[in-house]
Amino acid sequence: IRWYGLLFASSFFFGYLIMARFFKKEKIPEEVLDRLTLYMALGTIIGARFGHCLFYEPGYYLAHPFEILMVWHGGLASHGAGIGILIALYLFAKKSKKSYLWTLDRIVIVVALSGFFIRTGNLMNSEIYGVETNLPWGFVFLRNGETVPKHPTQIYEALAYLLVFILLYFIYKRNQGVFKSGLLFSLFMILVFTFRFFVEFIKNNQVAFESGMTLNMGQWLSIPFVLFGIILLIFVLKKPMPEKRNI
Repeated sequence: IRWYGLLFASSFFFGYLIMARFFKKEKIPEEVLDRLTLYMALGTIIGARFGHCLFYEPGYYLAHPFEILMVWHGGLASHGAGIGILIALYLFAKKSKKSYLWTLDRIVIVVALSGFFIRTGNLMNSEIYGVETNLPWGFVFLRNGETVPKHPTQIYEALAYLLVFILLYFIYKRNQGVFKSGLLFSLFMILVFTFRFFVEFIKNNQVAFESGMTLNMGQWLSIPFVLFGIILLIFVLKKPMPEKRNI
Protein backbone atom coordinates (compact mmCIF):
# COMPACT_ATOMS: atom_id res chain seq x y z
CA ILE A 1 0.00 0.00 0.00
CA ARG A 2 1.33 3.45 -0.89
CA TRP A 3 0.47 5.02 2.44
CA TYR A 4 1.54 8.54 1.56
CA GLY A 5 -0.71 8.65 -1.51
CA LEU A 6 -3.62 7.12 0.39
CA LEU A 7 -3.38 9.56 3.29
CA PHE A 8 -2.78 12.50 0.94
CA ALA A 9 -6.03 11.62 -0.86
CA SER A 10 -7.78 11.18 2.51
CA SER A 11 -6.82 14.72 3.46
CA PHE A 12 -8.70 16.05 0.43
CA PHE A 13 -11.68 13.78 1.09
CA PHE A 14 -12.18 14.80 4.71
CA GLY A 15 -11.29 18.39 3.92
CA TYR A 16 -14.04 18.47 1.30
CA LEU A 17 -16.58 17.12 3.79
CA ILE A 18 -15.70 19.77 6.37
CA MET A 19 -15.75 22.60 3.83
CA ALA A 20 -19.10 21.33 2.49
CA ARG A 21 -20.50 21.66 6.00
CA PHE A 22 -19.17 25.21 6.32
CA PHE A 23 -20.55 26.21 2.93
CA LYS A 24 -23.95 24.69 3.63
CA LYS A 25 -24.30 26.54 6.93
CA GLU A 26 -23.16 29.80 5.37
CA LYS A 27 -25.46 29.27 2.38
CA ILE A 28 -22.70 29.19 -0.24
CA PRO A 29 -23.62 27.28 -3.45
CA GLU A 30 -22.04 23.83 -3.79
CA GLU A 31 -20.55 24.63 -7.20
CA VAL A 32 -18.38 27.28 -5.51
CA LEU A 33 -16.92 24.57 -3.28
CA ASP A 34 -16.26 22.32 -6.28
CA ARG A 35 -14.35 25.14 -7.95
CA LEU A 36 -12.45 25.84 -4.73
CA THR A 37 -11.47 22.17 -4.46
CA LEU A 38 -10.00 22.23 -7.96
CA TYR A 39 -7.98 25.37 -7.22
CA MET A 40 -6.77 23.84 -3.94
CA ALA A 41 -5.70 20.57 -5.55
CA LEU A 42 -3.77 22.32 -8.32
CA GLY A 43 -2.20 24.85 -5.96
CA THR A 44 -1.14 22.16 -3.50
CA ILE A 45 0.40 19.73 -5.97
CA ILE A 46 2.05 22.28 -8.27
CA GLY A 47 3.31 24.39 -5.37
CA ALA A 48 4.62 21.41 -3.40
CA ARG A 49 6.45 20.02 -6.42
CA PHE A 50 8.00 23.29 -7.55
CA GLY A 51 8.84 24.11 -3.94
CA HIS A 52 10.84 20.91 -3.56
CA CYS A 53 12.61 21.34 -6.89
CA LEU A 54 13.54 25.00 -6.37
CA PHE A 55 14.23 25.05 -2.62
CA TYR A 56 15.92 21.70 -2.06
CA GLU A 57 17.42 20.46 -5.35
CA PRO A 58 17.59 23.43 -7.74
CA GLY A 59 20.83 22.34 -9.42
CA TYR A 60 19.52 18.90 -10.31
CA TYR A 61 16.16 20.03 -11.63
CA LEU A 62 17.59 22.96 -13.59
CA ALA A 63 19.79 20.39 -15.32
CA HIS A 64 16.85 17.96 -15.75
CA PRO A 65 13.80 20.26 -16.10
CA PHE A 66 11.45 17.62 -17.51
CA GLU A 67 11.81 15.60 -14.29
CA ILE A 68 9.96 18.39 -12.48
CA LEU A 69 6.81 16.94 -14.05
CA MET A 70 7.53 13.45 -12.66
CA VAL A 71 5.69 13.92 -9.37
CA TRP A 72 5.37 10.16 -8.93
CA HIS A 73 9.14 9.97 -8.38
CA GLY A 74 8.62 11.78 -5.07
CA GLY A 75 9.70 15.17 -3.81
CA LEU A 76 7.07 17.53 -2.38
CA ALA A 77 7.71 20.48 -0.07
CA SER A 78 5.11 21.78 2.39
CA HIS A 79 6.37 25.37 2.15
CA GLY A 80 5.97 25.20 -1.61
CA ALA A 81 2.46 23.85 -1.10
CA GLY A 82 1.74 26.81 1.17
CA ILE A 83 2.86 29.30 -1.47
CA GLY A 84 0.94 27.42 -4.16
CA ILE A 85 -2.24 27.46 -2.07
CA LEU A 86 -1.92 31.20 -1.38
CA ILE A 87 -1.61 31.93 -5.10
CA ALA A 88 -4.41 29.51 -6.06
CA LEU A 89 -6.81 30.95 -3.49
CA TYR A 90 -6.05 34.49 -4.61
CA LEU A 91 -7.04 33.50 -8.14
CA PHE A 92 -10.11 31.69 -6.79
CA ALA A 93 -11.18 34.72 -4.75
CA LYS A 94 -10.91 37.01 -7.78
CA LYS A 95 -12.82 34.57 -9.98
CA SER A 96 -15.54 33.88 -7.41
CA LYS A 97 -15.73 37.43 -6.04
CA LYS A 98 -15.21 36.08 -2.51
CA SER A 99 -13.05 37.81 0.08
CA TYR A 100 -9.50 36.45 0.02
CA LEU A 101 -9.25 36.38 3.82
CA TRP A 102 -12.72 34.85 4.12
CA THR A 103 -11.53 31.97 1.96
CA LEU A 104 -8.21 31.59 3.79
CA ASP A 105 -9.87 31.60 7.22
CA ARG A 106 -11.85 28.50 6.30
CA ILE A 107 -9.27 26.70 4.20
CA VAL A 108 -6.60 26.74 6.92
CA ILE A 109 -8.87 24.64 9.14
CA VAL A 110 -8.79 21.75 6.69
CA VAL A 111 -5.15 22.40 5.74
CA ALA A 112 -4.19 21.80 9.37
CA LEU A 113 -6.06 18.49 9.27
CA SER A 114 -4.34 17.67 5.98
CA GLY A 115 -0.99 18.20 7.67
CA PHE A 116 -1.95 15.52 10.19
CA PHE A 117 -2.74 13.02 7.42
CA ILE A 118 0.36 13.84 5.36
CA ARG A 119 2.81 13.53 8.25
CA THR A 120 1.16 10.22 9.18
CA GLY A 121 1.85 9.13 5.62
CA ASN A 122 5.49 10.18 6.04
CA LEU A 123 5.66 8.00 9.16
CA MET A 124 4.27 4.98 7.32
CA ASN A 125 6.83 5.55 4.56
CA SER A 126 9.70 5.89 7.08
CA GLU A 127 10.68 9.31 5.75
CA ILE A 128 11.38 12.80 7.13
CA TYR A 129 12.33 11.59 10.60
CA GLY A 130 14.62 12.97 13.26
CA VAL A 131 18.07 12.52 14.69
CA GLU A 132 19.18 9.82 17.12
CA THR A 133 17.46 9.81 20.52
CA ASN A 134 17.57 7.90 23.82
CA LEU A 135 13.94 8.70 24.60
CA PRO A 136 11.71 5.65 25.14
CA TRP A 137 9.43 6.50 22.21
CA GLY A 138 12.23 6.63 19.64
CA PHE A 139 11.59 4.69 16.41
CA VAL A 140 14.05 2.39 14.67
CA PHE A 141 13.29 2.88 10.97
CA LEU A 142 14.39 -0.55 9.80
CA ARG A 143 13.11 -0.01 6.27
CA ASN A 144 15.84 2.59 5.78
CA GLY A 145 18.53 0.43 7.36
CA GLU A 146 18.56 2.33 10.65
CA THR A 147 19.78 0.45 13.73
CA VAL A 148 19.31 3.07 16.47
CA PRO A 149 16.17 4.90 17.65
CA LYS A 150 15.38 8.22 15.98
CA HIS A 151 12.98 11.01 16.90
CA PRO A 152 9.63 10.24 15.20
CA THR A 153 9.27 13.87 14.15
CA GLN A 154 6.43 12.88 11.82
CA ILE A 155 4.36 12.08 14.92
CA TYR A 156 5.34 15.33 16.62
CA GLU A 157 4.23 17.32 13.59
CA ALA A 158 1.09 15.26 13.02
CA LEU A 159 -0.07 15.84 16.61
CA ALA A 160 0.78 19.54 16.44
CA TYR A 161 -1.24 19.98 13.25
CA LEU A 162 -4.13 18.02 14.73
CA LEU A 163 -4.16 20.35 17.75
CA VAL A 164 -4.12 23.39 15.46
CA PHE A 165 -7.06 21.91 13.53
CA ILE A 166 -9.02 21.38 16.76
CA LEU A 167 -8.29 24.95 17.92
CA LEU A 168 -9.28 26.59 14.64
CA TYR A 169 -12.39 24.45 14.28
CA PHE A 170 -13.39 25.30 17.86
CA ILE A 171 -13.01 29.04 17.20
CA TYR A 172 -15.07 28.74 14.03
CA LYS A 173 -17.88 26.80 15.72
CA ARG A 174 -17.91 28.84 18.91
CA ASN A 175 -18.26 32.07 16.94
CA GLN A 176 -20.79 30.56 14.53
CA GLY A 177 -18.52 31.29 11.58
CA VAL A 178 -18.34 35.00 12.41
CA PHE A 179 -15.02 36.42 13.61
CA LYS A 180 -12.51 39.07 12.65
CA SER A 181 -11.44 38.50 9.07
CA GLY A 182 -7.97 36.98 8.94
CA LEU A 183 -8.00 35.67 12.53
CA LEU A 184 -7.85 31.96 11.76
CA PHE A 185 -5.41 32.43 8.90
CA SER A 186 -2.97 34.45 11.02
CA LEU A 187 -3.19 31.97 13.93
CA PHE A 188 -2.52 29.11 11.53
CA MET A 189 0.55 30.81 10.07
CA ILE A 190 2.00 31.56 13.51
CA LEU A 191 1.29 28.22 15.18
CA VAL A 192 2.11 25.83 12.34
CA PHE A 193 5.30 27.48 11.14
CA THR A 194 6.61 28.28 14.62
CA PHE A 195 6.31 24.61 15.49
CA ARG A 196 7.87 23.68 12.15
CA PHE A 197 10.81 26.00 12.89
CA PHE A 198 11.58 24.36 16.23
CA VAL A 199 11.00 20.73 15.24
CA GLU A 200 13.58 21.16 12.47
CA PHE A 201 16.29 21.29 15.14
CA ILE A 202 15.82 17.56 15.77
CA LYS A 203 15.23 16.52 12.16
CA ASN A 204 17.74 14.92 9.84
CA ASN A 205 18.81 17.18 6.99
CA GLN A 206 16.73 16.62 3.87
CA VAL A 207 19.53 17.47 1.43
CA ALA A 208 23.32 17.51 1.64
CA PHE A 209 23.84 21.28 1.45
CA GLU A 210 21.94 21.77 4.73
CA SER A 211 24.75 20.14 6.73
CA GLY A 212 26.76 23.38 6.74
CA MET A 213 23.84 25.66 7.64
CA THR A 214 23.07 27.08 11.09
CA LEU A 215 19.38 26.96 10.21
CA ASN A 216 18.17 24.48 7.62
CA MET A 217 16.05 25.27 4.59
CA GLY A 218 12.79 24.39 6.36
CA GLN A 219 13.58 26.90 9.12
CA TRP A 220 14.54 29.71 6.75
CA LEU A 221 11.35 29.15 4.79
CA SER A 222 9.24 29.12 7.98
CA ILE A 223 10.43 32.51 9.25
CA PRO A 224 8.59 34.67 6.63
CA PHE A 225 5.35 32.76 7.25
CA VAL A 226 5.59 33.36 11.02
CA LEU A 227 6.44 37.06 10.64
CA PHE A 228 3.60 37.58 8.16
CA GLY A 229 1.20 35.81 10.54
CA ILE A 230 2.24 38.03 13.46
CA ILE A 231 1.89 41.24 11.45
CA LEU A 232 -1.51 40.16 10.12
CA LEU A 233 -2.73 39.19 13.60
CA ILE A 234 -1.80 42.65 14.94
CA PHE A 235 -3.92 44.26 12.22
CA VAL A 236 -6.75 41.76 12.76
CA LEU A 237 -6.96 42.46 16.49
CA LYS A 238 -7.41 46.18 15.78
CA LYS A 239 -10.50 45.51 13.66
CA PRO A 240 -14.01 45.80 15.13
CA MET A 241 -15.81 42.53 15.80
CA PRO A 242 -18.39 41.76 13.07
CA GLU A 243 -22.00 41.14 14.04
CA LYS A 244 -22.82 37.51 14.74
CA ARG A 245 -25.48 35.59 12.89
CA ASN A 246 -26.99 32.17 13.43
CA ILE A 247 -25.70 29.62 10.94
